[in-house]
Amino acid sequence: MPLRRSLDIKLQLEGCRFTLSKMIKLLNIDCEIYMKDVPDKYFDLACVDPIYGCLQNAYREANRSKLAKTKNYHNSIWSQKQTPPEYFKELFRVSKHQIIWGGNYFELPGSRCWIVWDKDNSGDFADAELAYTNFDLAVRIFKYRWNGMLQENMKDKEERIHSTQKPVQLYKWLLKNYAKPTDKIIDTHLGSGSSAIAAYDFGCAEFVGCEIDKDYFNAAVKRFENHKLQQTIKFC
Repeated sequence: MPLRRSLDIKLQLEGCRFTLSKMIKLLNIDCEIYMKDVPDKYFDLACVDPIYGCLQNAYREANRSKLAKTKNYHNSIWSQKQTPPEYFKELFRVSKHQIIWGGNYFELPGSRCWIVWDKDNSGDFADAELAYTNFDLAVRIFKYRWNGMLQENMKDKEERIHSTQKPVQLYKWLLKNYAKPTDKIIDTHLGSGSSAIAAYDFGCAEFVGCEIDKDYFNAAVKRFENHKLQQTIKFC
């Protein structure tokens, strides 16, 4: 029996919920537990947004914007305890390439290829977010407004369901520039599910998204399934 098939069966027996669609797997599991059973360099790309260790929830953001009432997101372990070094050791073991949001918060190997997401922000919000990569490429900037209630695409505005949610268009840009449809991709901190939606539209050979928080996982699955439904309606 193929190793990946046996791992899927193991996850089912352990009660880890997942959904399959065009090789998209969403798992309600601790990513460090999941990665223990993954072969070396199995994934072509790890595109992740680990825990920085600086709490950024609605309570802390309450006074940052006067444009609209701040949304009170589900407050759990997210962003309270920084991702440990052991996680990165496993991440580099199971993946050939890495894109790590918040890489400037961690001690990572040297790289000349960083990704800058210009959020076109105002006020005291951060102007940009940085992602570490191990690609031997030049620094690239992606500009896409994500400023409180203001978004680049107000016509198809994304509902915010996670305190550190990133736009689907950001992940689509990442996949277009740093991946191929034949790639196997992992996101260890699924969060809102934006990466899964982008991977689905991109047609990835395999995408695995892990989310330890049950509430966020359920919200991400619902968002993903709604997106699939909308895509089906468009082509009917």
